[in-house]
Amino acid sequence: MRPSGRARDEMRAVIIEPHVSRHAEGSCLIRVGDTHVLCTATIEERVPPFMRNTGLGWVTAEYGMLPRATNTRMKREAKTQQSGRTQEIQRLIGRALRMGADRVLLGERQITIDCDVIQADGGTRCASITGGWVALRLAADRLMKTGELKENPVTEHIAAISCGVHEGFPVLDLDYLEDSAAGTDANFVLTGSGGIVEVQGSAEGSPFSEAQLMELLKLARKGVGELVSAQKAAIA
Repeated sequence: MRPSGRARDEMRAVIIEPHVSRHAEGSCLIRVGDTHVLCTATIEERVPPFMRNTGLGWVTAEYGMLPRATNTRMKREAKTQQSGRTQEIQRLIGRALRMGADRVLLGERQITIDCDVIQADGGTRCASITGGWVALRLAADRLMKTGELKENPVTEHIAAISCGVHEGFPVLDLDYLEDSAAGTDANFVLTGSGGIVEVQGSAEGSPFSEAQLMELLKLARKGVGELVSAQKAAIA
């Protein structure tokens, strides 16, 4: 029995509320169980220096956790003093979301996705990617409505989910209690059409087998299918 009482292939409840920020070009609040992340998208008519005069757009991300997102207060991170974990996660989010955007169609403009964790209970990077895609798509929709773009550059869904081996059994969508005790934990970033964008996996106890990896991927595909359905409802 999982600590939450869920079945092994059962996700936490997923709610994506769009348009939660009046100022951001795209925004949503994503809730995956007790993990809540505010995702906003900002459009800028410029690109980083290394992208200038290429005709390509750029998608990047920043990630952070509010001081009381966890059960004890964390010190706020200055951009110049970000932890290795924070830097790694925001690079992951940026890489993942770039896979969902046609950068030629986007043109030489940058969209920055800010992911602020309001409350954490496991899977914050996955929720950030899933919600970040919604914010990105809504920002692209705005560019379409204003006539700045004639074709939407964000059509391929990108979503992420955690899976792991908990007490010897593969399970979907780890919460904090499971994640902290899992023998193996992994994060899968997949496209809506089933492509694999990135897999992060590690064994905390004994190594896991190829068969177990395939079981986790099967669970991830099921979870991402549910997340994509939630994304579609949010942008409808």
